[in-house]
Amino acid sequence: MDDGRLTVRKVLELDLVAPWDAEVVAGRGRLDRPVRWLHVAEARDVAVMLSGGEIVLTTGVLLAGDEAAQVEYVESMRRADAAAVFLGLGRAFGTTPGPMRRAAERCGVPLVVLHRPAPFARLTEEVQARLLHGRYAALDLLDRMGSALSALNLSGVPLQRLLDEVAAFAGCPAVVVNLAHRVLAAGGPQEAVGDLLRDWERVSRQVAALRGNGPVALGADGWVVARLEARGRQWGYLVLFGHPGTADTGVALGRRAAEALAVHRLLGDRERGWEDQAAEALLTDLASGTVRPEQLLPRIRAAGLPANRRTFVPVVVRCCGETGGEAETGPGGAAGGLRELVERALAEAALAGLVARIGPGEATAVLLSLPSELDADEEVARLAARLHERTSARGAGRAVVAAGFGCGVLDEVRRSFVEAVHVADAALAGPPPPGKVARLRDVRLRGLVRLLRDEPELQGFVERELGPLLGRHDLLDVLRTYLRTGRNKSLAAQEQHVSRPALYRRLQSIEALLGVDLDDLEQLTSLYVALLAHDAQQGP
Repeated sequence: MDDGRLTVRKVLELDLVAPWDAEVVAGRGRLDRPVRWLHVAEARDVAVMLSGGEIVLTTGVLLAGDEAAQVEYVESMRRADAAAVFLGLGRAFGTTPGPMRRAAERCGVPLVVLHRPAPFARLTEEVQARLLHGRYAALDLLDRMGSALSALNLSGVPLQRLLDEVAAFAGCPAVVVNLAHRVLAAGGPQEAVGDLLRDWERVSRQVAALRGNGPVALGADGWVVARLEARGRQWGYLVLFGHPGTADTGVALGRRAAEALAVHRLLGDRERGWEDQAAEALLTDLASGTVRPEQLLPRIRAAGLPANRRTFVPVVVRCCGETGGEAETGPGGAAGGLRELVERALAEAALAGLVARIGPGEATAVLLSLPSELDADEEVARLAARLHERTSARGAGRAVVAAGFGCGVLDEVRRSFVEAVHVADAALAGPPPPGKVARLRDVRLRGLVRLLRDEPELQGFVERELGPLLGRHDLLDVLRTYLRTGRNKSLAAQEQHVSRPALYRRLQSIEALLGVDLDDLEQLTSLYVALLAHDAQQGP
């Protein structure tokens, strides 16, 4: 890949240089050094005027006949960090001077001799023009990058989308990590990102070693580490792995990207930090099955979740207040406070898990990672007990903790997640499960009906069975209470806050409107199933 940098090798490849019969006589292994400028000089002490990265053009006229001066000249080039020395033969030297060649080889300074007359002015003009063009291109890149990132921030894109854009402009993988070096998001070519995440433990140690005191630190092979901070608080790092451009461009890109990421964090959802968004993205990919398990495993490890010899158990937690709506369990609202409760319960139980909101019902999901030798059911029950204690203490209403089946491999996690979400949905709508943890076996007919609630056949069944009552919410609620109390008319009247004769009249109205006999078990069962389906279709 052409990174746009001008190097000694690229200068030698210019069409202008070809007729001069250039020969590299020393320092051949350092021809890829970047060229910052080109300087024509005959003075012996020209090194004092250099600042590093220059190609020095000379005929050596003041060095002829003085071997010590020739050696000192080359050594001064090394001290000044010159990119190379081009020596034009003819005026002072007919052949390559041995002392200069040996000194250049020893010092690692590329020494190029030009066997034919070379108009230095033309080479200077060509090189300076290319350098200026490269700098303009770098400024243009930074300008376009700043505009693109600003537009994305104003449109409210998620962190992943912003980071993908950073990676595209940088021409290499870009990774955002928190202060513990856990990966929050990674952008760039999937294969390259996958290689990084698979070996993240080693890579993160190298990143930690690169962190400097300044806002941007540079490493070998184009690594750029930029601090992410705002309002005097640091929360992580942006790492560019293998930026192909110059060091100056890498620093500028790191700064510009870090600024955009800081703005994104300040403008973003304050209740959902990057850690929450990263966990949500990972759990969503796991639950949806849109990403292959072998691609998810490195992300799970990089997120800090143990993955070797583990049993994965998806758990979904939902709370419902007395009114039937989502309970406000903390300053972040229903899901925000519930997520905080779950994270604290995990810490108290000393369990490893990834916590995030999932689904349209603002449920909080946990992917537990348990040592394979532990009893997964017991550990889930222990976590559920702590959650019930915490939600009760906060007055958060009834909590439902639903679990899928334990998975020894990631391929099974998607089905288990779907099961856990389904169980939580059905259990929240029905009576409390017999234990602390709701399982598929606990939701029975209610669970089956909710699973099929969007099927057109079931919707048609509801219309046929309950049609005349769908506009009469008072009678529909009487039927619901009557069925829920096991056809106990005294209890149903008490819950409806009416007298028994009044309840009898309403039940008779229901029978007349629907054309059914509420004492007929089959007809009653059909009504019960239709009512379950109707309630499921109204729920989340």
